[in-house]
Amino acid sequence: MNWISNYVRPKINSLFSRREMPENLWTKCDECGTMLFHRELRETLNVCSNCGHHMTLVPRDRFISLFDGGVFTEVPVPPATPDPLNFRDGRRYAERMRSAQRDTGEAEAMLVAEGDIGRTPIVAAAQDFSFMAGSMGMYVGNAIIAAAERAVTLGRPLILFSAAGGARMQEGILSLMQMPRATVAVQMLKDARLPYIVVLTHPTTGGVTASYAMLGDIHIAEPGALICFAGPRVIEQTIREKLPEGFQRAEYLLEHGMLDRVAPRQDMREELITITRLLMGLSPEVKGELPAPAPPSAPETKPAADPQT
Repeated sequence: MNWISNYVRPKINSLFSRREMPENLWTKCDECGTMLFHRELRETLNVCSNCGHHMTLVPRDRFISLFDGGVFTEVPVPPATPDPLNFRDGRRYAERMRSAQRDTGEAEAMLVAEGDIGRTPIVAAAQDFSFMAGSMGMYVGNAIIAAAERAVTLGRPLILFSAAGGARMQEGILSLMQMPRATVAVQMLKDARLPYIVVLTHPTTGGVTASYAMLGDIHIAEPGALICFAGPRVIEQTIREKLPEGFQRAEYLLEHGMLDRVAPRQDMREELITITRLLMGLSPEVKGELPAPAPPSAPETKPAADPQT
């Protein structure tokens, strides 16, 4: 028995060998391939620190970064009819819904909340692209109506974050009917003279773009977001021509007058506070607490004149 090979060498290797790192501590950037530590990624709101690529941010995390102190109250949304068409492709629609709910921890593809941003009360709604690609079904239509009604009741502006692959095919024509329903909800805000601000995130496509995502008073987009009705690949195959560089991306749409601003995610909160207060006719945001007023100084007294002089 060779004790050096069978005992000493394995012992030394065990002491100096590279330890296995858990796979769930890192995320790979889809754009540049950089491995990003989860804790650092949370601090940058899912924005790559190397190339600035904006990754998907779920509504709950977005609201925590948006509202003052991360405090908000969820607005209840009426439930939708489950599987109204008894749809089935590779799997039953009900099974896909249960799988999405289990993976995301959310009931559906849109979250509605109310709270304050920069001490300005608002109502906000955000789509969850990780829930069946944020597809627009009857529940999403109900959520937009609930958000608009709540905003009108409280007299608050509505800020909507869009992220969707379009209408939900498992609900067929019922999904497409959410386009006019959402349009009516937006009109309720306009009739009440309340601001409706849309933040378009990657991607915003299909029937969502063709309805409530492009009906805002102000349209802001995150950098690099794909915003379109039909995707660039479909258009290229249809017209048989090469599309311009960056076609249908946020920066291209801003240059051609389809957007008002493109703002990085880290600056979005301050942008929304400024725009919301401006549209509501409020004074600019006060940063921090106002200092206490200084106590009044005692009046200066002159010495009395000597009567002998």
